[in-house]
Amino acid sequence: MADYQLIIIGGGLSGLAAGIRAARFGQKTLILEQHSLPGGLNSYYVRQGRLLETGLHAMTNCAAPGDKHAPLNRLFRQLRLSRKHFALHEQIASEIRFAGQSLLFSNDPNLLETSIAAAFPDCIDRFRRLKSALAGYDPFAPAPWRSARQFLSEQLQHSRLEDMLLLPLMVYGNAEERDMDLGQFAIMFRAVFEEGFFRPAGVIREFLDLLVNQYREFGGELRYRSPVEEILVEDGRIAGVRLPGGETLSADVVLSTAGVPETIRLSGWDADQDAFTGRMSFMETISLLPQAHAASLGRDRTIIFYHNNPRLDYRRPDDLLDTSWGVICFPEHFAGMPPVETAQIRVTNAASYPLWKALPAAAYGPAKAQWTQAATVASEEIIGNYRSSIVYQDSFTPVTIERFTRKAEGAVYGSGKKIKDGRTPWPNLFVAGTDQGYLGIVGAMLSGITVVNQHILR
Repeated sequence: MADYQLIIIGGGLSGLAAGIRAARFGQKTLILEQHSLPGGLNSYYVRQGRLLETGLHAMTNCAAPGDKHAPLNRLFRQLRLSRKHFALHEQIASEIRFAGQSLLFSNDPNLLETSIAAAFPDCIDRFRRLKSALAGYDPFAPAPWRSARQFLSEQLQHSRLEDMLLLPLMVYGNAEERDMDLGQFAIMFRAVFEEGFFRPAGVIREFLDLLVNQYREFGGELRYRSPVEEILVEDGRIAGVRLPGGETLSADVVLSTAGVPETIRLSGWDADQDAFTGRMSFMETISLLPQAHAASLGRDRTIIFYHNNPRLDYRRPDDLLDTSWGVICFPEHFAGMPPVETAQIRVTNAASYPLWKALPAAAYGPAKAQWTQAATVASEEIIGNYRSSIVYQDSFTPVTIERFTRKAEGAVYGSGKKIKDGRTPWPNLFVAGTDQGYLGIVGAMLSGITVVNQHILR
């Protein structure tokens, strides 16, 4: 008899959701997490007594409790969590600023339509037809890759509007450079523009505590500081895993949420690891400043997606960082948020993993300081000056992301090649998370649940 019926590699959100689902139905389940905290890409750390979140700007797929078909509510049902007692704060409004033009959107889809009608009056009817076309499109049906850019060009016939709509959807969940699969575009369009952004009440630690407690309530086991060094293969099947020091654990099934490249490396899977390695990674700069100053910035915008160049070129930059476009998030600018003394400004820019990785140890710190300053200056051109009020500032690079999450090259959205059914060459090894094609926090969790439902509980 195996030590466990299911071993899950990674205690991020997809791993926790998969663990809850399996443990709820009696599977003897173990989650192995290399870090000392859960959450993976969406975790937290403490500096100078301050809790700083990683990853979480906002959750997508906002929904009222009564909407039974909404992804958020389906997620809670699958995890047997009470949606009624899950407090959330919806975005106030977010903005796309692109080469001097602006569009607003919120959790009310009418705001985006009104904004497009004002900024691009000749395109509003075509935009409405685009929405109708997407409403009838099934992004989960098996289909060959199809260009979202070509689809938008055919529908809108306006390159600037096409770029403006693509910017937030790419930044919030696209692993590919320059273009994205139409199915992924359809998923992200609904998640961002039709359902919208929200934050759970409190901080990410409280949301993670909710998930970990639910998992343990169903009898699941969770081990921190337990990186998997090898996925063991015997007679054409996965036998278990090996941990540091030589400890081995046997399992009937292994589920990896560490990404396909890492799963290839761990298992000896006969596949091109580089072909599955994503190229899009980012550097995030977190600035803390008095709430009185932060409230005067951003004009009550929740998130600002900015782009200074005339055409969208979503790709790995040629330098360590590209500050010509990015995301500025105000975590306190959500409806009903309680007052705080110290507020955050979070700035995210595309970064080049190979260039950061190649820096000598002595050069890494100065480069990080230089580009943190550059990111801050670039954001001030959008929202106004705040450097003089910063009481604490920190940033993390693609190298940091890879180190703590084992996502190859710090690619936060994983590989551009997705394995939608979660299968691998072995009948009892599966992948879940970003490399299955589900993105965003709600999507990542639904990914873990879907794999358990389709391949393990059956």
